[in-house]
Amino acid sequence: MHPRRLLYIVSLFPCWSETFIVREISQLIAAGVDVRILSLKPPYEKLVQPDAEKLLARVRHPLGKAKAAIERARAFATHPVALSAIMAQLTARLADRPVELAKSVEALARGVEHLAWIRDFDPDVIHAHWATYPSTVAWALAKVLDKPFGFTCHAHDIFVNDHLLKEKIESAALPVTISRFNVEYLAEKATPKARERLKVVHCGVDLSTVEFRPGGRDRGELVAVGRLDSIKGFDVLVDALGELARRGRRVRCRLIGEGPKEPELRAALQRHGIADSVELTGAMPQSKVREALYAASMFVLPSVVTETGDRDGIPVALMEAMAAGTPVVSTRVSGIPELVDDGKEGLLVPERDPKALADAIVHILDDREGAAKMAVAARAKVEREFDAAREARKLLEFFADVSA
Repeated sequence: MHPRRLLYIVSLFPCWSETFIVREISQLIAAGVDVRILSLKPPYEKLVQPDAEKLLARVRHPLGKAKAAIERARAFATHPVALSAIMAQLTARLADRPVELAKSVEALARGVEHLAWIRDFDPDVIHAHWATYPSTVAWALAKVLDKPFGFTCHAHDIFVNDHLLKEKIESAALPVTISRFNVEYLAEKATPKARERLKVVHCGVDLSTVEFRPGGRDRGELVAVGRLDSIKGFDVLVDALGELARRGRRVRCRLIGEGPKEPELRAALQRHGIADSVELTGAMPQSKVREALYAASMFVLPSVVTETGDRDGIPVALMEAMAAGTPVVSTRVSGIPELVDDGKEGLLVPERDPKALADAIVHILDDREGAAKMAVAARAKVEREFDAAREARKLLEFFADVSA
């Protein structure tokens, strides 16, 4: 029997860059599951996607200070043994990382202040997205309430942070990750049991909302979508566009997103003399992003591994471009080769190689027939393996197994 009620715990809801979580929850609700969401941070982003806005009535955010203090005290008074044991385990594992320990304790407090509400909701499973603070809270609440606990791990939460990864993978009723690459990485870095315990559920695209439109594109326009962060490699894209300009192949590019690297990117555009042909649009509603995908001749995402080991998982923006019929160029980083078979569904180049990236862009621009064939194959790949509805059904079966 499928679970009737699920509690999802996330760092922030709504979050512009986490549309994949919105899609997953929406698909579960469409399947008849009552899903409630606990956000560990108060809302602060200005742009709220329409699909996320529809879920706001299901969300609980941190309480006000006075109310939170009362509810936290009540929770610790009601469950002193369980919560003290959890605190002791957190302290033992994160003692050498005092900042992360303090944040974990605060996250735990933000979780337990909603304990009465969660008990009234009576979830069949408590599930978290991200293996850091949200899964720590889910793990703790599940212990207190004697509920099955699950979590989905993605990228920075395994490549950069280790918040009891071994313990969570080995103890969770449903440990999930989004790529086979992550399974092997965690088997080597966290616990060999990852190979037998982790379930792979892809983030996906709602194909009912993404029409395949291979034609009617502006051959001279590129589009890139993502947070302006180091892992996206947009500095490499700017260098590649500068290389193309030096070759006499000046192209237009729309870079959609916001983030800390924006000043550096603008400076690089000036340095290469291409600021007039590259537009940094900032964050945009999903409908506008979709329009940009349909207009462009290709989608470029040159993901990289940073000095800290951080990297993408399998970028959902890449899936959406493939579903829309936009030929794609990316890199051989993390799980991306599981989505894009080089030369068949798009082109992959080595990371941090502007010249190789420039060559791939020229290849897509000049080989229109080959690009069209790759676009058809790319849509078929997304339909087979990265359909949000299909992946949600798979996850729902896993939930059924642990809640029976």
